[in-house]
Amino acid sequence: MDWELKKELKDQLAREEGYYRYAAGTRERFALVYPNSYFVGMSNLGLHIIYDLLNRRAGTACERFFLPEKKKIARYENTKTPLMSLENQTPLADFPVIGFAVSFEMDYFNVVKILELGHVKVRAAERGERDPLVIAGGPCATFNPEPLSAVVDAFIIGEGEVILPAFMDAYDAAKAEGATREELLRRLAQVPGIYVPALYEHHYDADGRIADIVSLAGAPEKVSRQWVRNLDEWPAHTVVVTEDTEFNLYLIETARGCGRHCRFCMAGYCFRVPRNRSLDVINEEVRDALKFKKRIGLMGAAISDYPEIDALCKDILGEGLSMSVASFRADSVTQELVESLAKSGLQTLTMAPEAGSPKMRAVINKGIEEEHLFHSMDLGIAAGIPNYRLYLMIGLPFEEEEDIDAIIDLANRLKDYMEAHGAKGRLTLSINPFIPKPFTPFQWKPMCDKKTVEQRLKRIEQSLRRRKHIHIIAESPRESYVQGVLSRGDRRVSGVLVRACELGGAKAFKRAMKEAGLDPLFYLSRERTEDEIFPWERLDMGFRKAYLYQELEKAAALERTIPCFAGCHRCGVC
Repeated sequence: MDWELKKELKDQLAREEGYYRYAAGTRERFALVYPNSYFVGMSNLGLHIIYDLLNRRAGTACERFFLPEKKKIARYENTKTPLMSLENQTPLADFPVIGFAVSFEMDYFNVVKILELGHVKVRAAERGERDPLVIAGGPCATFNPEPLSAVVDAFIIGEGEVILPAFMDAYDAAKAEGATREELLRRLAQVPGIYVPALYEHHYDADGRIADIVSLAGAPEKVSRQWVRNLDEWPAHTVVVTEDTEFNLYLIETARGCGRHCRFCMAGYCFRVPRNRSLDVINEEVRDALKFKKRIGLMGAAISDYPEIDALCKDILGEGLSMSVASFRADSVTQELVESLAKSGLQTLTMAPEAGSPKMRAVINKGIEEEHLFHSMDLGIAAGIPNYRLYLMIGLPFEEEEDIDAIIDLANRLKDYMEAHGAKGRLTLSINPFIPKPFTPFQWKPMCDKKTVEQRLKRIEQSLRRRKHIHIIAESPRESYVQGVLSRGDRRVSGVLVRACELGGAKAFKRAMKEAGLDPLFYLSRERTEDEIFPWERLDMGFRKAYLYQELEKAAALERTIPCFAGCHRCGVC
């Protein structure tokens, strides 16, 4: 046991405000795990929401775990000290339920690592009656659970506020009755929004495609996504306040879901319907934040789409606080919002056209055109904001070389505009390879091959290299292709994930694929047929598969889909 590690956890806790801490033995323990560092995890609003929800529940004591820094990982391993909770420094294996909040595919490797550090059996099939139950929620892991199905016993499909209370009730009842692990899983599978992968068999044809998914006895045919109807009943804000976070903000969620129908966006489809919190509820949360004197971080799919954004900005600044936003859309941004951000010290205004050409923005149904970008820049320059950032993707379906030229041309014209209007700051292009996601119209499409993506990225970089104050940030194509496999992988990929971790982690993923006899190109470069059975077929997001395919056809035809509106019944969610 490394007692210094224990002391470091206590010291970290001492720098926090708002945490829950219950004496050992007074409540049933629940381990809430964020599979990344404390610095990153404590900026995740979902973690705060679930932590607060469980600790307010009678009889439950939720404690947090994070991935230690590299040097500390070595200390845990060398001293054989089990990974411990922040609140009571309790070993992970001592918790009967371990819940992972997973937001990113590359964190799947950290899920495995944390179980190893916690002395918990990694493979679900090897856990017995005395072992913890491992569950997972969060966007990536729950819209395609299969790449984690060898590790996780049960998945939360949808929004935790409406699933976890019912889950815990069913868990407590089953344990009180002395249910075996197998009986427990079958009973949990009856809870709306709980997917238990062990209760489904996947069969493959000679080409490696899924031929059938069979529900075993006690498993529902479909697991329906659960979601909060009235956000005002579930306030969402920072619960534990600490200086040691990536953003160091007091987070408040304004809205959830998005009705813009961007065809690449999994969240836009899987978090429908668009829902807004009332201004009164948000302002109450703002007043609660006053004592911490932190900048307010407004969270939502597109903050500028919030119907009362101008009033909210005035209220926040009127309380003497500053503010920041997770994102806004250039076609709905207001002068009040930009001026409020500038008054709060914002130095970089971020816009997300995602593509450089009108054609590609029509393909993805982004709805943002050049006039919106220049108008947003006008507002920013008038407010004194010096720097600008564009989020862009390359390798989108139907992309051609002239669409790459359009990115270069757009960057040059925006920089010309900045200089002509006195903005002498930097224009940053944040460019990521496109990764097709489950439950989107592009789930049928191949990922653009790595060589083409690298060539196009290189061309952008070389074309803009001599232009002063244009900076390019690009995600590693190599890592993107690992994400691509994990994004749409079937449950065979889950075994590969575990093996890759045994071999050293993400860098060994390709080797582990080869050992398993699986070709990464099968998952990355193959066009799916309209009737292909996807690994996530047993999950129901509320809309029809045929609707998504119609959207794919509209993308090919450059046809627009208008945003959600009252009384709309196009996709089926409403």
